[in-house]
Amino acid sequence: MGLGLSFFLMLLMPGDLRPEKMHELSVTQSILEIALDYGTRHQAQKISEIHLHIGEISDFDDEWIQRYFDFVSKGTIAEGAKLRISRTPARLQCNPCSFIFPLDKSTWNTQCPSCDSKDCHLISGREFRVEALEVI
Repeated sequence: MGLGLSFFLMLLMPGDLRPEKMHELSVTQSILEIALDYGTRHQAQKISEIHLHIGEISDFDDEWIQRYFDFVSKGTIAEGAKLRISRTPARLQCNPCSFIFPLDKSTWNTQCPSCDSKDCHLISGREFRVEALEVI
């Protein structure tokens, strides 16, 4: 009878591992795969920093991403790499008038300040991408 990945991680991970943070593990593994692929193709001996752009309304926690990265990168050329995280502001675009405006996260109001339409869509704020690597 298998115990499952989350039980395995609870035994191995230091600190407070919460099930609601488990989705960050798969994202962190993807970051590592991207970094290792790039590092291998460019014959890097060490990856020292990984620069990420994460949308400000994503539910990823910077501290947990780093903690998981430290765990999954052990024994690789990315071990010890620091994640430098920049947050991308959430912006909306009005469909009728094309006006672009910031999302007010305190009210989550999506009404266009230019024409008062509520027919708007999110154009930034949910992204998650590897922007750059620092390698040796």
